[in-house]
Amino acid sequence: MKDYLKKLNTIDSNSALKLGIIFSFLFTALIYFADSYWFLTPDLLPRPEGVAFWYKWQLNDPTWITRASVWLMYLGHQGSIWWLIYRAQVEKPGYTNGLHWFNVAALLANAFFISLHLLQTGFWYDGLAQDVLEVSAQWSVIVLLFMVLIMENQRRGLFFGKKIGFVTNAAVSIRKYHGYYFAWATIYTFWYHPMVGTQGHLMGFLYMFLLLLQGSLFFTRMHLNPKWTIFLEATVVLHALLVALVAGHNWPMFVFGFLGVFVVTQMYGLPISQKMRWLIWVIFTGAFITVYSYKGWDTWYEIFFVSGTLWVCSILFAGLILLVQPKKFSIGKK
Repeated sequence: MKDYLKKLNTIDSNSALKLGIIFSFLFTALIYFADSYWFLTPDLLPRPEGVAFWYKWQLNDPTWITRASVWLMYLGHQGSIWWLIYRAQVEKPGYTNGLHWFNVAALLANAFFISLHLLQTGFWYDGLAQDVLEVSAQWSVIVLLFMVLIMENQRRGLFFGKKIGFVTNAAVSIRKYHGYYFAWATIYTFWYHPMVGTQGHLMGFLYMFLLLLQGSLFFTRMHLNPKWTIFLEATVVLHALLVALVAGHNWPMFVFGFLGVFVVTQMYGLPISQKMRWLIWVIFTGAFITVYSYKGWDTWYEIFFVSGTLWVCSILFAGLILLVQPKKFSIGKK
């Protein structure tokens, strides 16, 4: 099998990334058309009284097959990607411009299970949402985001390009094992939702496809490409905007919260001039003033709820890692 996958490897990681992005957009469009012309409108679980946040895309009368279908497919997806990560780490390959056999396998596995999820939604509908809490799917991705902040601290810093030493030290062990967690967070969130065609779901699935694509390119140069990785981090802004608008939530809090992380932290990892950074700051500040002049200044501090959560969690989690991290993972240790 390994030799067969090596024969399929005829493109480099840059080309694989471009093809993967095209696949992601095309499959997102396929979800929209499937929801419009194939999926039947199911009987959904009514919202209980007094529940502030409710995920309504759950069957009112689930059966053993609706539950078993999604759980078996999720476990198959999760297990196959974890196994490929393990095999890659056993081989200890270097980072290359080309694809390794396990990259080809991961790309094929993700494409296969993405297709299965569409069929599973069409026949049985339910996702993992029927059996797990919504907050678990939300926080799985939030933890992923602040783990990225920790790992990238050594390259771009956490605040205005300034690095925090103990955060860099904590990132060593995270970097070694982050693939397992990132694979769980993306695949778990991917199977949490049925593939329905609302704006929030479509943007969410597109974002998951791109994260799965990134996860498939481990041990390649494109996996480390700063323009691509920061694009993935920043894309959450658009997703948060659409979800907030559809749900009737406070969209400025989410948009400016995530944009705040971009202008304070993420853009310092891009190869751009200081003049460009000042221009981005001017645009961000102008947009902030315009929106809150209309919305009202009594809640302007809410933009720190999202960004503050990511920064504080990054620092606290880094400190926790240092408490339990073996000395062999410390900077300068072998």
